[in-house]
Amino acid sequence: MDLRIFTEPQQGATYDTLLTVAKATEDLGFDAFFRSDHYVSMGSVDGLPGPTDAWITLAGLARETKRIRLGTLMTAGTFRLPGVLAIQVAQVDQMSGGRIELGLGAGWFEEEHRAYGIPFPKEKFGRLEEQLAIVTGLWATDIGKTFDFHGTYYDLTDSPALPKPVQPKIPVLIGGHGASRTPRLAGQYADEFNMPFGSIEDSVRQFGRVRAAAEAAGRGADALTYSNTLVVCVGKDDAEVARRAAAIGREVDELKTNGLAGSPAEVVDRIGRYAETGSRRIYLQLLDLSDLDHLELISSQVQSQLS
Repeated sequence: MDLRIFTEPQQGATYDTLLTVAKATEDLGFDAFFRSDHYVSMGSVDGLPGPTDAWITLAGLARETKRIRLGTLMTAGTFRLPGVLAIQVAQVDQMSGGRIELGLGAGWFEEEHRAYGIPFPKEKFGRLEEQLAIVTGLWATDIGKTFDFHGTYYDLTDSPALPKPVQPKIPVLIGGHGASRTPRLAGQYADEFNMPFGSIEDSVRQFGRVRAAAEAAGRGADALTYSNTLVVCVGKDDAEVARRAAAIGREVDELKTNGLAGSPAEVVDRIGRYAETGSRRIYLQLLDLSDLDHLELISSQVQSQLS
């Protein structure tokens, strides 16, 4: 089971904070550092000092880290034109020496679109499907050849399809709870399917749908890696768990029901139950980015038991 660190910087974080957490992620032996792609905070937090852009952040981290994978859960398809996104991600992959992964979603948070003047189209899923075809098609086009795409929402003619990423294929992540369209897109385009904040039962059900979709697409169910994203709150004892839950405005019992919370032994057992669903990777949603002792505890007492 791979453990990856997932951050939500729109809730309030500077680039320097993210760099500190990313370096700790690398030093403590975690597999990857991922971040959300949002421009407005959610809930009761003020979000100060303000948002950081996902791909500008990852470009900086690409030059400041050496080993960990870097990526998004999920880049909002409404924020970027697909041709431009393909260029951005390929360039950051070059800057990292081939350590980038692209999580791509349709975009959903209308408030942040209004706040920053970003169009919020009614038909987002059809756009996402075309974006996936364009981004992967541009990367797959041989050097010296051109790429064309004529869809409902996007039209590309004689694109040089440059630059190319370092990796022969940048892993593409698709995730979500949708019962039909999401599995179909994952089965066609994804290298990894991520189940965000879902129960064990929901994961079994959704992984089954994606496996069936991959088979229907002629790829085979095992062509994809299956993963979960879950909030994490670990403590050496009950008091430490309660303190960390309070710091993120959550209740311990709720976190134990909906995430990975409790003692290291409890969390290891819970991860094992997700592993039984076929999940091979957990994105640990770390909400208090100032608590590096939390990361150290997870590394030494949880990750060490999963290796």
